[in-house]
Amino acid sequence: MDHQNIKTQMVKFLQDQASAIGVSDVVVGISGGLDSAIVAILCQEAFGNKLHGVLLPSQYSSSSSIDDAKALCDKFSISYETISIAPMVDGYFNNNDKEASALRKGNLSARMRMAVLYDVSAKYNAIVVGTSNRSEILLGYGTLYGDTACAINPIGNMYKSDEFEFGRFLGVPEAILAKKPSADLWEGQSDEEELGYSYKQMDDVLKKLVDEKISKEQLITSGVDEKLINMLQYRMKANAFKGKLPTIANIDFVK
Repeated sequence: MDHQNIKTQMVKFLQDQASAIGVSDVVVGISGGLDSAIVAILCQEAFGNKLHGVLLPSQYSSSSSIDDAKALCDKFSISYETISIAPMVDGYFNNNDKEASALRKGNLSARMRMAVLYDVSAKYNAIVVGTSNRSEILLGYGTLYGDTACAINPIGNMYKSDEFEFGRFLGVPEAILAKKPSADLWEGQSDEEELGYSYKQMDDVLKKLVDEKISKEQLITSGVDEKLINMLQYRMKANAFKGKLPTIANIDFVK
């Protein structure tokens, strides 16, 4: 994989899209994870001081996530502000449903983060740059109108398992590269534990199913775990709506 060529294409994509929209500033939520680290580095190269980084910790965020996000910004001279979403999340659940599940709290946290990012983008007349990778998009592993929302996304066609070497090429700090992938939606949350497989295991099969169009039967014959295939196919089908605009009724008003 030619990482320099990929980086060049992504930086040009960012610049071209921002120019077409008519803005010079962009906003990126920086979580301390690999996805946002890669996007922030690319945006820093594409836009310089027109990149506005935002750290959005909640009461469920790990201290390492905040520390890693700050270390990234310091290393690449990315200006950032820190806005806690804890009062927003607490304000809602403490007044409506104190017994809400961790999943509900996590989803609301993701949506509050995006609401803040869009408000920050309004302040700077900027656009929000997305940080979802191809693995997450295919599986619908994201919160609708939360982390999946954005104006443009440079890494949406890159599988998660391919990001590690690319991130190392870009200079992402080792602390970020070494940590378990997590949306940090609740304490101890891990993407791979929740999904039941590593991203490498899932991506190897997704590439065959989606990119190479190899059938389920052929994959099983070649020794691929049928349960893994079933899980991937189910998630892709069940969550396909997350990647589409809302379906609007086509009404014939003449009748």
